[in-house]
Amino acid sequence: MRVHVADHPLIAHKLTILRDETTRSPTFRLLVDELVTLLAYEATREVRTTTVEITTPVAPTTGTHLASPQPIVVPILRAGLGMLDGMSRLLPTAEVGFLGMQRDEQTFEAITYAERLPDDLSGRQCYVLDPMLATGHTLIAAIEYLLARGAVDVTAICLLAAPEGLRTVEEAIGARGDVTIVTAAVDERLNEQKYIVPGLGDAGDRLYGVVD
Repeated sequence: MRVHVADHPLIAHKLTILRDETTRSPTFRLLVDELVTLLAYEATREVRTTTVEITTPVAPTTGTHLASPQPIVVPILRAGLGMLDGMSRLLPTAEVGFLGMQRDEQTFEAITYAERLPDDLSGRQCYVLDPMLATGHTLIAAIEYLLARGAVDVTAICLLAAPEGLRTVEEAIGARGDVTIVTAAVDERLNEQKYIVPGLGDAGDRLYGVVD
């Protein structure tokens, strides 16, 4: 498993505003959108391409197109949905699948309540969107779904990651797939409630408000 921390002053600036507890939901959503586009730029450096012959208004030339089959983007509901527009801006032709998952607050394990994915993902590059890599259980469950359908190349884009979660994902997935984590920062640790410290709080609540 590879971990890429995107080191860029604009990413650090936007992340700082996201962390601020006074940042309201409309601004938070806008900044997540912008930050994900920056992270997606890093995450897609190894997207598969093919060469094509085209003619410009001046002369013939050789260019680059995304290879087939097209990549698939998989936001993890609900918070991952707030990352989709930022990713789609960079990969507008990618297919979109969905995984609905939530954390059991007693066991901290991931519970899957919805799934919309192709049955066969053989040969597809998969991009998972999940704002917070905390314990790692949600991301592991998502990667397991993709591997079970034939995927071998999975990149997860996360706003923040905890060291404990990164270790858990690496231990669980091992060499069964080519997995890359792209994140804006790896924070200090998890607290007793398994929230990332210093983190930015509950990403879903900050994106959409608290839903009782």
